[in-house]
Amino acid sequence: MNAYKVKITETFEKVVEVEARNKIEAEQIVCTAYHDEKYVLDADNFARVNFTAELPARKRESYER
Repeated sequence: MNAYKVKITETFEKVVEVEARNKIEAEQIVCTAYHDEKYVLDADNFARVNFTAELPARKRESYER
């Protein structure tokens, strides 16, 4: 049996509407508000989950010669 490392990636999404002169300014406004915790994403904003399994890299000394 092998040991696997499984990465779990959760994605949360929220759409907010802001007034701005252009797309870049709109993203900057929302980015600043997000970092100021005006927008907090939680379980209600859950969009999807992905699971990715990989065999861990073998240590160099475990290679057969």
